[in-house]
Amino acid sequence: MPNDLTLLCAPGGDPTLDPLLGDAHLSEDCMRMAGAARAVLSPRESAVRAPSIRCSETADAIGLTASPEPMLRDLDIGRWSGHTAAEIAATDPDGFTAWLTDPDAIPHDGESLRQLCHRSADWLGSMTPHTDHTLAITEAAVIRALLIDTLAIPARAFWHLTIPPLCAVFLTRRHGRWDVQFGNLAPHQPRRRLLTRRTTPLTTAIA
Repeated sequence: MPNDLTLLCAPGGDPTLDPLLGDAHLSEDCMRMAGAARAVLSPRESAVRAPSIRCSETADAIGLTASPEPMLRDLDIGRWSGHTAAEIAATDPDGFTAWLTDPDAIPHDGESLRQLCHRSADWLGSMTPHTDHTLAITEAAVIRALLIDTLAIPARAFWHLTIPPLCAVFLTRRHGRWDVQFGNLAPHQPRRRLLTRRTTPLTTAIA
């Protein structure tokens, strides 16, 4: 029997879409979006979530009891937490550019993108083979990191992966490898990107 894993992206906290970096409560609009996903989610025997406020509130809005999993926690952005991307770009332009271009850079004294990728891959590898379907509510950054592992692509592709709010990524492990499918549990919402860089636009998505 294969492993089936659904990764659900909690709304908020993605620096490519939201001005504020770090954890925060969901807005009323995000709560409504998460609540609407309840109708299309089948009951799960196993559900886990990142230990953030927004992932806890997303699970509550959907009506799921999900156990907190520390290894699914968001990227640690250290002293940048609570600031906007625009503020950081203005006060630390060199560090901000390094963050977008070098997966080993830690200008915020937190965690590098490559470290996040390794942590996320360790969690995925720790899943017991042939378990029932699992739903994991987590952060956009963690889902990007897991896709880096499952698709076997370079860590520098991290910011090229578009993970919208309530995006669902379906992973199925067969014969030691993961198959990947993408979906969305929320109605289409027009959105603008707040974080861009001159060398490689973040609007690029991997199909």
